[in-house]
Amino acid sequence: MLMKLPYLGSSLFLVLTLVSVVASGSEKRLPILSFDEGYTQLFGDDNLVIHRDGKAVHLSLNERTGSGFVSQDLYLHGYFSASIKLPSDYTAGVVVAFYMSNGDIFEKNHDEIDFEFLGNIRGKDWRIQTNVYGNGSTNVGREERYNLWFDPADDFHQYSILWTDSQIIFYVDNIPIREFKRTAAMGGDFPSKPMSLYATIWDGSDWATNGGKYRVNYKYAPYVAKFSDLILHGCAVDPIEFSSKRCDSTQSLERLSTTSITPSKRSKMDSFRRKHMTYSYCYDQTRYKVPLPECVVNPQEAERLKKFDPVTFGGGRRHHGKRHHRTRASRSEADSI
Repeated sequence: MLMKLPYLGSSLFLVLTLVSVVASGSEKRLPILSFDEGYTQLFGDDNLVIHRDGKAVHLSLNERTGSGFVSQDLYLHGYFSASIKLPSDYTAGVVVAFYMSNGDIFEKNHDEIDFEFLGNIRGKDWRIQTNVYGNGSTNVGREERYNLWFDPADDFHQYSILWTDSQIIFYVDNIPIREFKRTAAMGGDFPSKPMSLYATIWDGSDWATNGGKYRVNYKYAPYVAKFSDLILHGCAVDPIEFSSKRCDSTQSLERLSTTSITPSKRSKMDSFRRKHMTYSYCYDQTRYKVPLPECVVNPQEAERLKKFDPVTFGGGRRHHGKRHHRTRASRSEADSI
């Protein structure tokens, strides 16, 4: 049964505005909210600590609990962003998440848009994972996984989600790393209901690092994830009536661009994916004999992933031999992405 949503008019204006904002690079000028203005604590008691008069939040994980916060409002579409510095040293089993969800309201048909950061053993890099669920489609994983061209525990880096009625774009330091477009064949699998924004840190020992082989070691606790530059720029929705409360807008329609990824940014996205993507559900032949309907198969990506993991991405036997480790790139590599 489809729910009628009476806020589509103002949401449409916001979508056009967001396309213009991101295409022009104006997202850097969007207002940054203090914690009390836009968020509330989700769990974790004193494992959540507010700094800099509410402009920064530290979430920690220890033997007792993790922690998290959530936006005060629900949003239908918008641009959501945070600068995040991840814990360092041994972080196996630790999961830091920056994501949107409405699972507390739509328990059986919830939507979700995820950034997940998966910890690792000492000397190994954090991995970043993105995922999209729509209408409770949790049995259909749409994950992608990547390495980064920097150490996310060394400094703050910006992670952003642009969500419109037709596409979702994930950004790292304003570089698009994934574009997820809505297609008619997807049906209800595209997130289309209002969601809250969440940030959490928790113990994912059962799966996060090598399928659960390496677990959280609380000898290294507390694990602290630091958040700042929090941006909530979207269409706030009343949680009871599902009517529009407020739609942010900073650009006129005269500045509307027909695409939210410029040729320059698309080139950077293609370069990032070529160098750093290590998994995509669209090429996983062990899970999906036929790619899901929204997948656009890139032959170069398919061939590269097949060489990276011949069993998952192309039917072949895994050869046990010398492993090739990615060398740490310098920060200047961002310019070549």
